Amino acid sequence: MLGGVLACLGMVASSFCRTLSQLYLAAGFITGLGMCFSFQSTIIVLGFYFNRRQALANALASVGVSLGITLWPLLARYLLEDLGWRGTFLVFGGVFLHCCVCGAILRPVATSVAPETREGPPPPSKTPVPSCLAACGRAIQRHLAFDILWHNAGYRVFTLGVAWMILGFPLPHVFLVPYAMRHGVDEHRAALLISIIGFSNIFLRPMAGLVASRRDFAGHRKYLFSLAVLLNGLTNLVCAASADFRVLVGYCLVYSVSMSGVGALFFQVLMDVVPMDRFSRALGLCTILESISILISPPLAGFLLDTTDNFSYVFYMSSFFLISAALFMGGSFCALRKKERRQGRQAEAEAATLEAAPERALTVKGTDRSEKRLCTEIVYVTSV
Repeated sequence: MLGGVLACLGMVASSFCRTLSQLYLAAGFITGLGMCFSFQSTIIVLGFYFNRRQALANALASVGVSLGITLWPLLARYLLEDLGWRGTFLVFGGVFLHCCVCGAILRPVATSVAPETREGPPPPSKTPVPSCLAACGRAIQRHLAFDILWHNAGYRVFTLGVAWMILGFPLPHVFLVPYAMRHGVDEHRAALLISIIGFSNIFLRPMAGLVASRRDFAGHRKYLFSLAVLLNGLTNLVCAASADFRVLVGYCLVYSVSMSGVGALFFQVLMDVVPMDRFSRALGLCTILESISILISPPLAGFLLDTTDNFSYVFYMSSFFLISAALFMGGSFCALRKKERRQGRQAEAEAATLEAAPERALTVKGTDRSEKRLCTEIVYVTSV
């Protein structure tokens, strides 16, 4: 609800801006901060609501993104023509204010975490008080997931792979319409391409969630996610080959298939590699790295376009980041799975060896040194 208020205030303030720097602060920082609050908290609460079919729940929840991709370009163009950009920002502020309604209907979730016991003040310590810099470092490490990043190999692979993938993933959304218009496609038909992607995702994301929620694919969702990223990168090569409108429509349809897989499986894979009690911190660090990649990617592609004056290089750049990220994540997840299996077999072999150890009979002498009796040696396993 706080995110909805901030996003609304940022849009309303944007309608009164007179310079581009003011627009950066209002529409970029204030609205972006509000959208982060709303998005992050909703995804975390969604993970607590569902124990079964989480992949389907994530897919259905992300259908709203697809609906927004479908309607937002058409609504923005209509409002710009009738109200101008200042009036459009005011209407967008009213739309974002509805996030408060969405936040109000989120019911609190009862967690199984035990309440913290209140104890008395700790005894004075003789150790020196840590500096402000050290205290800030510990606070950052406590609230972000740097400890998970260091100890959890699966989370490390996923986070680094996604950060690398995001360098190429948003580029088609930014450059597809200018690319089509550069090659003679009408402005309205070019804007329709983004709506085709969003409309297709409305139906494809629930289908992807249904497939991913099946028990047969429960242990293979990481590989399905990598396969969707790989298909997304290969699709951009088709777009770079031709700029004909019919080819671009086919590109949008195939692109929607891979995009729906990425959107439906992204949060589910993160829930699979990280325990749910640490999911909020893990999602926070992953989102920060994604934001850095999104901040770098469009200016880098724009610099490449200004240097070469060829849109095809932008799509080649997008394909490179997506394909390399997919190969990295798929290969790393496969290697980690083989390592876990090998360690599991070793642990089972050690346990079997301890259980099958024969009881060794020891001969001990009696007190009179003439009588001998058998004594069974018992081995107690105190640690595994």
